[in-house]
Amino acid sequence: MVISGLITLPWWGYVLVTLGLTHITIAGVTLYLHRCQAHRAITLHPIVSHFFRFWLWLTTGMQTRQWVAIHRKHHARVETPEDPHSPQTRGIKTVLWQGAELYRKESKNTETVERFGHHTPDDWLERHLYVPWVDYGIFVMLAIDVLLFGVIGITVWAVQMIWIPFFAAGVINGLGHWWGYRNYNSPDASTNIVPVGILIGGEEMHNNHHAFASSARFSNKWWEFDIGWLYIRLLAALGFARVKKLAPVPMIVPGKNRIDLDTVSAVITNRLHVMSDYTHSVITRVYREERANAAISNGIRLGKLKRLINRPQFLLDNETRQYVERLLNENDTLRAVFEFRQRLQRLWMTRHLSEENLLQEFQDWCHQAEATGIEALQEFVQTLRGYTLQPALAAPA
Repeated sequence: MVISGLITLPWWGYVLVTLGLTHITIAGVTLYLHRCQAHRAITLHPIVSHFFRFWLWLTTGMQTRQWVAIHRKHHARVETPEDPHSPQTRGIKTVLWQGAELYRKESKNTETVERFGHHTPDDWLERHLYVPWVDYGIFVMLAIDVLLFGVIGITVWAVQMIWIPFFAAGVINGLGHWWGYRNYNSPDASTNIVPVGILIGGEEMHNNHHAFASSARFSNKWWEFDIGWLYIRLLAALGFARVKKLAPVPMIVPGKNRIDLDTVSAVITNRLHVMSDYTHSVITRVYREERANAAISNGIRLGKLKRLINRPQFLLDNETRQYVERLLNENDTLRAVFEFRQRLQRLWMTRHLSEENLLQEFQDWCHQAEATGIEALQEFVQTLRGYTLQPALAAPA
């Protein structure tokens, strides 16, 4: 005999309900745990925060402090052996299929929790319900699912239990540092899996997040969509959320030619935008021009070069670096734009320079880049001259 629950639905109704329940969990992870607690990019009304804490207790068995600590350590130690879940050090298969196990192992590291778990909830509910009874919430959820849907509620519950361990701990932590496209040359292997963040609440745009970790919005290009940001805007309109931080937006003044300290400060502030622009408007353009002019055999070799020179350099082994060096030695123009990119990056990595010396270094870089006669590089320098600091604007409420 099939045990029925309080609610009877057609098969597709159970599918929709299951997807809806799992999506609430995803929203709790990305809005409450990630953007609010870990990075302080938004503040949530106590009603919303308490709802998400309770819901995540029911559906994940994760403690806020532990999750936040592990995620902050991931950013602080990214792609190193100390990173709790980097596929670059642990292997993509391990993170993709055993991401939840990596999380559970790191959650028992008291040093991680103590060092990175600060400023997380420590109220009566946390001390008397969510921490001591952390493993019981998922069984309460099982009882609720069976009560509502009968025997099929066990299947609904099973999907709920699998969703976060696979998609968040596996896909985002794994594929999000292994496969996809990169808008920004952040100092890690993070990627955007897809430009439409719906299935995992916007977390799909992981490279954008690593580039601007404290930004409440993960979509940065006009063609990207972050459903988590949509929820934040809706909550803000209702007075249940407030945006605290967003990624900087470059201010470029057309016709501005003088390079001064304001220019240098604006370029450094927007350095990830600058390097993204350099990749697309200089390296990609020059690469296409050189490949179009190359003989067939050289064109094939250049085809391998673009993918390699746009990868984070720390991910290249010595053999690959030597291969790239040989290819660049065969093309003076590509070598020039590659070296000018490295020199530009070193400008904001140099800590000991005074403002005057930094300004001089930047001016020299611009003059020398223009003197190469490479049209794409000359136009890029003209864009850099227009960079200007803009007054700090309050984030949208």
